[in-house]
Amino acid sequence: MSSTLYALLAIALWATLASLGTALSHLPPFLLTGLALIIGSVPSWPLALRDRAAWKVPPRTLALGIYGLFGFHFLLFIALRHAPPVEANLVNYLWPLLMVVLAPVLLPGVSLRPLHVVAALLGFAGAAIAILGARGGAASALSDTAAGYWGFLPALGSAFIWASYSLWTQRVPAFPTSAIGLFGLVSGALSLGCHALLEQSIALSAKDWLLIALCGLGPLGAAFFVWDMALKRGDARQIGILSYITPLASTALLLTVTGRPLTGTIVLAAALIISAAVMGTRAR
Repeated sequence: MSSTLYALLAIALWATLASLGTALSHLPPFLLTGLALIIGSVPSWPLALRDRAAWKVPPRTLALGIYGLFGFHFLLFIALRHAPPVEANLVNYLWPLLMVVLAPVLLPGVSLRPLHVVAALLGFAGAAIAILGARGGAASALSDTAAGYWGFLPALGSAFIWASYSLWTQRVPAFPTSAIGLFGLVSGALSLGCHALLEQSIALSAKDWLLIALCGLGPLGAAFFVWDMALKRGDARQIGILSYITPLASTALLLTVTGRPLTGTIVLAAALIISAAVMGTRAR
């Protein structure tokens, strides 16, 4: 498979994450994150059993993997239950833009151009429109408006974590794709430990287990492996541009699942965020 096909497969899997997270929003976030990440790590277990080098990474790299996989998904699931899911999903997909803006800060030899600044302003304008637009539609169903707006903070936090994680992977020693299974396994175990200490136990239905398995094997599992394969085989800049398909596909699917109509506010916010991300990536 070409790098483009690997990237498109990862994008297709990630497009289902917000919808699955919304369908499982009744589950404690640590429990959902832990189970899904452990299930997502399963495909790499046979490789690690045959060859221990498949999971051999320095402690610093392992810590970075836990930061990225555990932190990103935990905050995303928090956002999806404390803010209108469609708007929270749009804010979360500021991560491609944040990668561009943070690159000069986190990577040596990278500078910020005027076009980057314009892209940043457009992107945050799109996020602001998404947040303000939540005053109507699904947000009106929230009993506490302040609580609904608070939910956008973890959405932005998850975007920052994934952007910084993606950039910092370029500053650690190269690691095999199979090591992502170790990141997911350790992150999942850590999350389940937090669940046991901080959350109330809950009985899972057969439907819950099915959705968790789909979440783990898809957007929280296979997507990370094929995305890493894409980045190692192709031009990261071109693959990054492809990633802006994700918020469009994800938001469209989420609108269908939640039964919300496509409003002008959502379309405008999506257009601004995606335009900003593409503009930022094209600026060398």
